[in-house]
Amino acid sequence: MAVHAEPAGEVAVADQLKVPPTPRAPKFLQGLGYALFRRQTISLLTARHGSAFTIRVPVFGNMVVVTDAVLAKQVFTASTDDLGNIQPNLSRIFGPGSMFALEGAQHRRRRKVLTPPFHGKAMKNYEAVVEEETLREAATWPEGEEFETLEPMMRITLNIILRTIFGAEGAQLETLRRIIPPWVTLGSRLAVLPTPSRNLGSWTPWARLAAYRNDYNAVVDQLIENARRDPAFDDRTDVLALLLRSTYEDGSPMPRSDIGDELLTLLAAGHETTASTLAWSFERISRHPAVLSELVTESEGDGNEYRQAVILEVQRNRTVIDFAGRHVLAPSFQLGEWRIPKGYSVSVAIGEVHGSQDEFPAPERFDPNRFLGKRPNTFAWIPFGGGTRRCVGAAFANMEMDVVLRTILRHFTIEATTAPGEKWHSRGVAFTPKRGGRVTLRRRA
Repeated sequence: MAVHAEPAGEVAVADQLKVPPTPRAPKFLQGLGYALFRRQTISLLTARHGSAFTIRVPVFGNMVVVTDAVLAKQVFTASTDDLGNIQPNLSRIFGPGSMFALEGAQHRRRRKVLTPPFHGKAMKNYEAVVEEETLREAATWPEGEEFETLEPMMRITLNIILRTIFGAEGAQLETLRRIIPPWVTLGSRLAVLPTPSRNLGSWTPWARLAAYRNDYNAVVDQLIENARRDPAFDDRTDVLALLLRSTYEDGSPMPRSDIGDELLTLLAAGHETTASTLAWSFERISRHPAVLSELVTESEGDGNEYRQAVILEVQRNRTVIDFAGRHVLAPSFQLGEWRIPKGYSVSVAIGEVHGSQDEFPAPERFDPNRFLGKRPNTFAWIPFGGGTRRCVGAAFANMEMDVVLRTILRHFTIEATTAPGEKWHSRGVAFTPKRGGRVTLRRRA
């Protein structure tokens, strides 16, 4: 993997400003550590350098990493004129019409369009779909035999999104079920690698990714055509119909290519992360019998306060997405005692913020009680990122996890285990249980 030297002008500007300390290791080793052992590398450098440090990483170049809630707040509340989305970003995977590619006013307009279906009454309407898909998948689960939950959770969250966001059914639903899982897995891995500057041939992973995208585009074209012919189109609540009905200030509709890119963003961003968090949930509660017992008792009624506390603690204790990045657009950006030059990336190390002793006493301990009766610090608990780029589907994902857990607890008994916790496994962007969040279940009478 090539690591290019900084242009002379860039070095000169950085020297004039005060940036956080840089490790002594050669830049090649810094990049290699970040690309292959991100969690371990960031933890090591945090222990050595404290709340902020500067590293040179593949794809993103010079990156300032911040590891505490105070600096995270500065990053997330900064003006969009000063800090934009990290460059390059996931729009190179999802397409130029994705929200990841938009900045400033365009980004605000797109969020305004996408917010309604993920809040309020619309959310309540989706709960039945979540329960239905959970029970459909659970019908084939083995009883009294350990199995991994990650892949079943992937199928559940995929089907939920395809039905509620795409409005997909029939042949189109089956095609998307077939092409999306390998596309998401491949795209997640390629997202942290440099994009080739030229075509390397049809045998490369980038060519496979393009082939999946072509198949996806064909299905979306058919879904759009079907939606526009639907007599009940004006009453449909899925996001596809919403985007087709939406217009910009000048009355022009959203381009078809932008709709495809945005739907793919919503699907990929919400599918893998939610499933991974659910797999970690089963891994965690099966190793904490007292937590499991409390969850079971609560599931027999209508409450969900403890279940919500468990979900919050899983997201903190087993962080799935471990960084949220920005790009310095202003001539320089004041961050704590430092001043960061234009062109640098700034990354919030979410896993390190979640492991703060000051914010979360005994942070290594899995303890849902820390969230009972109180909400976490907005800038210390950040599994969905923060600021203007906080995940637009956060409430939807929370609802999914709550209903999936409730449904399984009501229909199955989860056996507690004394097995050691599963290790972390990197899928490129997301971190999942290495053995897939394995549990043993028995159907309840």
